[in-house]
Amino acid sequence: MSKNKDLVKIKKPKNINTIFGLPAKSYTDQEFWEKECNTVLANGWLFVGFVHEFEKTGDVIPIFIAGKPILLVKNNNKITAFHNVCSHRCLKLVDERKNVGKVIRCPYHSWSYDLEGNLKAAPHIGGNNQHKPKGFNFLDHGLKVINIHIWHDWIFINLNGKAKKFEEYAKPLIKKFKDIDLKKLKYVATLDFGKINTNWKFLIENFIEPYHVQFVHKTTTNQPLKDHYTIVDGICYGSGVDLKQEDNKNNSSLSVTSRYLSLFPNFIIANYFPNQIGVYLNVPISPRETIQKRIIYTSDGKDMSKEESDIIKKIIPCIGILGLRRRFVLKDVQYKSARETMSNISTDSQCTKKAMYSKIEKPVDYATPLRHRVKTSVTGSWASGHTTWD
Repeated sequence: MSKNKDLVKIKKPKNINTIFGLPAKSYTDQEFWEKECNTVLANGWLFVGFVHEFEKTGDVIPIFIAGKPILLVKNNNKITAFHNVCSHRCLKLVDERKNVGKVIRCPYHSWSYDLEGNLKAAPHIGGNNQHKPKGFNFLDHGLKVINIHIWHDWIFINLNGKAKKFEEYAKPLIKKFKDIDLKKLKYVATLDFGKINTNWKFLIENFIEPYHVQFVHKTTTNQPLKDHYTIVDGICYGSGVDLKQEDNKNNSSLSVTSRYLSLFPNFIIANYFPNQIGVYLNVPISPRETIQKRIIYTSDGKDMSKEESDIIKKIIPCIGILGLRRRFVLKDVQYKSARETMSNISTDSQCTKKAMYSKIEKPVDYATPLRHRVKTSVTGSWASGHTTWD
């Protein structure tokens, strides 16, 4: 990208207590997207999947995220991440979720790898029936490993190998859940939204800001805007609401204390019912497309009761993206989403993520701009007395 042409710039406000968000171009432009893939989506820990989806050795799940084909592989009790590319001619190795047994085999020339990524066979590589020619070192041609970290049920990868240790990276978020024993999490349901026609940043922004709740979710929540507060702690952003009087039995609207948090860049976690947690997987696949799914857990190690599931069935489909109603089925949720809805929304919004740039070549920390934005929120009551920087 030229250093002097087509740069995405942030306006400089005259008032120091005002901050402008990213312009619309940063949500749609291909060059901006490519820069994101090589910087903000590669530098840290990218959320890519769930451990519970791997049932037995040989299970593989291919994903395409941040411009990279990735392969997640289960080998005994370990999950490994590789670039989903054959070392021979760079063909994609696996194109669908399945069990490969003990061998990952390239469909092009049948180069074969074990579940640890070691090249085990390269048929006729030295000529007819010459499978192990002199000078060809199999150890030099294994699959390329990607740094991986498992936090409870959640799989993270670091694409460029430059991230901090996960415990240090995620510390701001981890400490927010000290009151919940995450070891007791029990999978309950999957809500698969599929491909959504919008930029990944917009989905994150939509989730963590409470300003829209009183308008979009007014029939499915009973959490007054005046009771919400914002959370900005390093790369952990979000909001919460503390209700003095909770209604756990309300089967028509969400009426309990809740937290909605994100870990940059694409991990979202929330507790919006007693003993329940929801985690969103947001997979950025292009400037205008993101794949999203939500996993629901109980946090007390118990199954969800019929009464709780009835509430979930009635409320959760209504508090999804922009309040769109969808069909919910416990354990096996199928969503027929209105995929065009998000693509028609103006995206010249205020950015609350680390992708805020003064120039695209120079990513900057935007925690301070976010503080300014919150302090000058147009809602007034939101900013007054309910903002926390813990």
